Amino acid sequence: MAELPPPPTEVEIVVVHPPRLAPLGGEAVFSAVRITPETLRAEPRLDEALKTAPGVSLFRRTGSGAANPTTQGLSLRAIAPSGAGRALVTLDGAPQNDPFGGWVIWSALPSEGVETATVVRGAGAGPFGAGALTGVVALEERAAVRGLAAAEVSAGSRDSYRGVVSGGLPGVFATVSASRSDGYHAVRGPRRGAADARLRLDDASAALRVQHDFDGLEAAVRVAAFQVNQQAGLVGARSNASGASLTVTLAQPADEGVGGWRLQGWARASELENSSVAVAANRATTTPANDQYDTPAVGYGLNAAWQGRQGPLAWEVGADMRLTDGKAKELFRFMNGAFTRDRTAGGRTFVAGTYLEAALDDGPLLATAGIRVDRTRAYDAVRIERDTATGAVLLNQGGPDRSDTAPTGRLGLRYELAEGLHVRGAAYAAFRAPTLNELHRPFRVGNDITEANPTLKPETLQGVEAGLSGEGAVRWAATVFYNRLKDPITNVTIGVGPGNFPTAGFVPAGGTLRQRRNAGEIEAWGLEGEASGEMGRTFDWRVAAAYTDAEVDGGASARQLTGLRPAQTPKWTVTAGMAYRPMSALSLSMDARYESARWEDDLNTRRLGAGVQLDARAGWRVSETLEAFVSAENLFDDNIEVGETADGVESYSAPRTIRVGVSFRR
Repeated sequence: MAELPPPPTEVEIVVVHPPRLAPLGGEAVFSAVRITPETLRAEPRLDEALKTAPGVSLFRRTGSGAANPTTQGLSLRAIAPSGAGRALVTLDGAPQNDPFGGWVIWSALPSEGVETATVVRGAGAGPFGAGALTGVVALEERAAVRGLAAAEVSAGSRDSYRGVVSGGLPGVFATVSASRSDGYHAVRGPRRGAADARLRLDDASAALRVQHDFDGLEAAVRVAAFQVNQQAGLVGARSNASGASLTVTLAQPADEGVGGWRLQGWARASELENSSVAVAANRATTTPANDQYDTPAVGYGLNAAWQGRQGPLAWEVGADMRLTDGKAKELFRFMNGAFTRDRTAGGRTFVAGTYLEAALDDGPLLATAGIRVDRTRAYDAVRIERDTATGAVLLNQGGPDRSDTAPTGRLGLRYELAEGLHVRGAAYAAFRAPTLNELHRPFRVGNDITEANPTLKPETLQGVEAGLSGEGAVRWAATVFYNRLKDPITNVTIGVGPGNFPTAGFVPAGGTLRQRRNAGEIEAWGLEGEASGEMGRTFDWRVAAAYTDAEVDGGASARQLTGLRPAQTPKWTVTAGMAYRPMSALSLSMDARYESARWEDDLNTRRLGAGVQLDARAGWRVSETLEAFVSAENLFDDNIEVGETADGVESYSAPRTIRVGVSFRR
């Protein structure tokens, strides 16, 4: 009898996740959306993947491939988007918002390094804390495996290239990315002049996580760095953002489910260089306007959490704190071929809070409640302006120290009416303290000038929502919400050029002077709906829509805004997508996004028309993990308005962009 062949060798695959505590389970009570791995794979940038969820908005409809770093904040629900953003973004518990401006440098977070992204709409409380005014985007980094985990190499229109690789060993995970593009002209047609330049981009990032399990005690150290160099669309205008971060996490989670503790400390340092120019009336020439040559900022934070479970009740108690320190150093007032003024402006902020969150999962009933108390402080404000020739101090204007106490919380219930059918309701309150950027940094875009305001106070939001959802052959959910945003930090128009103004100085013709102010309150109500399903094993589909009706009550500080719609706030956002696999190796997908008209400015005088963008992708699976692809963003080459100057010059988002490449996912 012939000998039987030996059994195949079994290879054990070791997967090591970052140290994290299990969620309490109460998030299902709120309006939460999970961004699928397929969506993360299809989009070259994480912020573009996130906006497939209804209610997620990027400032001025512009992604990180072209947006200035100072406008890359993310907002949830179209209540009043801002450049700083009104949503908190975390990676395994550590905030990713910039310590100076609150925006997020998305180039530092390539999707190949992210395992999941969960968007929770509605104010955050409990473990999320300060900054989660309109919700939270909770990112989880990929687990460490032996060898390559994910990679992409691609090339595309306008000399654009992208390369990303992530992988390592059990206990060691690294992600390295780089991209470049010659960009595009935002101003097109007959209004474009010699002053208009391409929105070029060069960026790079690297992150390394090292972790070890010390007999149940999990420890991890993550270090990361990034650099983003961009041309701002006008000759002589550019930005350069760089930074580094360190996160140290100790955790002892329960063997299974909720329980255990986590202690996490983090530090972030960022640097911003940003120059702007004045544009001649015929857009033939530009003149240097200001040069923010150095904007150093550092942020430090600490958070701690302790979880437990008693029968159907799970709870978490914790505390966190954040300290930021930064200054903007700037040359301005360009005359006779040279800058004649130098400015240093900045200060410090501090936020500390404690919270208790609980979730009850008892049969058909799921309930959650959380409460927080935070203390915020803005202090050590400075604004000094000097004559560059003599060094004489021309302005020494600090600002008052300010302290506030903010109690917030949230409460939600979900009940299973029948198998797969749920009804839910929630109420919440949250706050966002002004950033160093809003408090202290003036800025200029073309001929428009925006002044800082060291007297700003925190924004607060109260809201309620109710929803109905179903699971089956079709998964669907519908939500109605009402939000009231008090003291929203708004760029309020206070003058039109040409003319001289106190503190700001001269505003040229075609320019507008604005200042950041707490402008009364904004009331918004809206509807959200989404549905998805499959047809057999070859066709998936999804559709989602969000409607928001928002109105400003400017109060005594901005009466001219009363009855108007907040800037950059569309009423309708509709997204849809499909994926078709006609054969095992071939996959075809399409994604569409519609946004209704919005106003560019606070006075509702500059209207940006509605826009539709259609993206398409075709992939050929060479193996289980390797795929060759071709994709088209803005397939029909629509001109989607993203901005308009005071003299009516419109700018547009990226034209059609074709990419071809190879992608690896494990």
